[in-house]
Order: sequence, then C-alpha cells, then structure tokens
Amino acid sequence: MPAIRSALARRGTAAAVVLPLLALAACGYGSESKDDSSKAKVAAGSEKIDGLDSVKIGYFGNLTHATALVANQKGYFQKELGATQAKYQIFNAGPSEIEALNSGSIDIGWIGPSPAVNGYTKSAGKNLRIIGGSASGGVKLVVNPKKIKSLKDVKGKKIATPQLGNTQDVAFLNWAAEQGWKVDPQSGKGDVSVVRTDNKITPDAYKSGSIDGAWVPEPTASKLVAEGGKVLLDESSLWPDKKFVITNIIVSQKFLKEHPKAVEAVLKASVETNKWINANPDDAKAAANKQLEADSGKALPADVLDPAWKSIQVTDDPLASTLNTEAEHAVKAGLLEKPTLTGIYDLTLLNKVLTAEGESTVDDAGLGAK
Repeated sequence: MPAIRSALARRGTAAAVVLPLLALAACGYGSESKDDSSKAKVAAGSEKIDGLDSVKIGYFGNLTHATALVANQKGYFQKELGATQAKYQIFNAGPSEIEALNSGSIDIGWIGPSPAVNGYTKSAGKNLRIIGGSASGGVKLVVNPKKIKSLKDVKGKKIATPQLGNTQDVAFLNWAAEQGWKVDPQSGKGDVSVVRTDNKITPDAYKSGSIDGAWVPEPTASKLVAEGGKVLLDESSLWPDKKFVITNIIVSQKFLKEHPKAVEAVLKASVETNKWINANPDDAKAAANKQLEADSGKALPADVLDPAWKSIQVTDDPLASTLNTEAEHAVKAGLLEKPTLTGIYDLTLLNKVLTAEGESTVDDAGLGAK
C-alpha cells in the first residue's frame, strides 16, 4: 500500500486549506524555533551557487513537512546547492517563521497556506512569494467513540481546533455551518463548542475528557487515535479529487530576485525528493521519522507514524486555484476581510524545473506576480 504519494494535480481542482488573517500559525506547535545546521557534506569540487556561502531553509518538525524532512535527512538540498551550505532552522508555528523570513534569518521556508497568506497580506504583498507546493491532506476529525458515533452527534459536543482563525479552525467552522449549525467564531460558543487548544496538549485534553474530539492535522490526529479516538471524517473527503494543500514553499521576494539560481536549486531538490518519496514510501517514512528525531529528540511511534504518513500526499503543485475559495470560507465565518491574493505566487522556477524533469507544469490560477 503506498504511503505518501506524489500528487501533481495539473489544473488545481483540489482545494487548499483555509487562509484566515487572524492567526498566523497553521500547523505548528507553539512559536519557538531552533537552529539546525546541515550535517550533509559538501561534495569535493562543488562550486557555490550565486556566490552564496549558505542558503537558510526553514520548516516545521511535522510530517506535513515531509519533503523538507526527507530532503534534509537524505542530503538532497545539499546536493543541489553544491558548495553553498544548506542551513536549517526548525519552527513550531507560522508566526516565528514569517518573522524569520522577513528579517532574513531564513531565505526559503516550508509553511502552511494560512501564515503564507497572512505574511503576504500584512506586508501589502511585498515580503514573500509562494513558489511551490509540498503536501496535501493530513487533517482529520477524531472523536471519542463513546460520546460521538455519527456526524450528527458532533452537535452539542466540545471539539478542539489548534487556534482561533487557523486553517483547521476555519475548516471546522465552515463544515459546521454546512451542517446548519450556528457557532460564534470568536468565542467558539454555539451549537458546537469550539475549544482552541494547542496541538501539543490536545492529546492530554482528550484523555482528560475536557474535549470530545478534535479537527487537527497529523500527527496529532493519529496520536488521538492511539489514545482510543476514532476518525469520524477525513477532511480530504470534502474536497475535489480529495486534495487540499497543507504545506507550501515560500521565499522572500528579495532573495528570489537576487539569487534565482539558489532558489531553483532548492526547488529541484524538492521535486527530486518528492519523486524519491513516491518511489520509496517505506524508506521515505523512516527517513522523515529519523529527521524528526534529530530535530526534536523524539521519533514518532509506529502506531502514530504509520497512519499519519498514509494520509499525507507530497505534491509539487501548490493547488493555487483554491486559495480564493478557501479565503471565502474564512470571510463567511467572519474571521477575514476579503484579501487581494494576486501576486502571491511565482511558479516560474518551479515550472522550469518540472519541464526539465519531463513533468507537467502547474498554474497559479491567475494569482501570479505580474
């Protein structure tokens, strides 16, 4: 059975996760970060790209950032960067990564669509571009089967989401509204009680009985299942082709303009990594977990790792056509003023890499830089 598989959606019929402006954190666990320099050796005779000593890459210590985890662990980034050293910074949440990108502490980052849109909008479109996709899926509604046996039973229960206005929070609010239930988006009170809970403590909240379920990303969802929870709904079932973006690749506009060869090298490494993941799912799963252990000091147990891995698809395509649709969900929920997203994408270098690899190109759905 394939685990994470390549998902090069060509026309963007799949949906991305929601893009509210109220919360920058998308899938992260807190807001602290740590530095982690590359362990990969620079090949003898390699040359620096664009004259750079290093390229600073940021990502979260989450399975939804599998491409970055595996590319780091297997040395794909370093291979493509030659004598330019790949340096890494590991983040727990979107705000700190956006801040690092804006300050120049990182050059390129793997991040959820919500903080990417926030970073773009709050800077009036001046600080970043989305230059590629990375992962789709990996979000589930997990419930206490003793209290909730069907979707209609969710009404009147306490459901956790990671943070007010984050991607999963708005997705759950949108789903609840589609059931005809009324919930105040700010307080979370209504026909369903939405309990904003950091992913780190959601499993403990579930065990204590203070929540009845949670709409959360992996690996939190599988951690709840390991505690006796039941997957009541996989969010992928709500979207066309069962695809929705959970992770994108961003770059500072300054770095993109000044060092396009370095950006292209990182994108080539990303595409090569996704191909390897697709061809070697079990080895890729092990590599991702090994890097998680290196970054956090703790690997995921098999009963969490295996189901989490199966629910995530790596993808080079950012599924750009769905950003406006998802922003509309946030607007409808009362958490977002309609943003202007034109210019958030620049897929020029990604399409150059895909063409060279014999792959179909992807589109920006009219949201590209002019």
